[in-house]
Amino acid sequence: MPDGELLTDRLRLRPWTTCRDDLARLTDIYRREEVTRWLGGPPSVGPVELVRRWTQIRRADPVHGCWAVEVRDGAPPVVAGTVLLKPLPGGVGEVEVGWHLHPDSWGHGYATEAAGAVVEHAFVAGLPEVYAVVRPGNEASLAVCRRLGMTPLGRLRRWYDVELEAFRLMAPVVVE
Repeated sequence: MPDGELLTDRLRLRPWTTCRDDLARLTDIYRREEVTRWLGGPPSVGPVELVRRWTQIRRADPVHGCWAVEVRDGAPPVVAGTVLLKPLPGGVGEVEVGWHLHPDSWGHGYATEAAGAVVEHAFVAGLPEVYAVVRPGNEASLAVCRRLGMTPLGRLRRWYDVELEAFRLMAPVVVE
């Protein structure tokens, strides 16, 4: 498997690139109000800069990343969205898992499958816990957190200077 990629039964998680198709899909995902309303608005930078910043996150720590979620059974493969694993801003080392899917990919379980793979990657790499933060009212993402087995921590205003539903998943205890 190429460096930086993760595979699930249905998905290939790979780094975003600046190829024409990736940039077009990024633009399409992050221009949609039904996506960005849960993110606090569209990205403040264009897609090329977004890919550059995501590449820097991975270079800073190879455990972290922002992956394109590619559906493997498509010909050509369809990018369903983004899954990320990155430090929470203003935190003390907390790491966030997040997902942003195109509306044409909602309702297929891709967010749960992709986030589960990234969480497993984090735990294998030695992270003791992973957090998720969700805007109140985002029932689909709240359901993903529940399906992942995350523990609700209540509403916090700790990381993004806005009140968010916070969740945490602890790494399983390994008994030898």
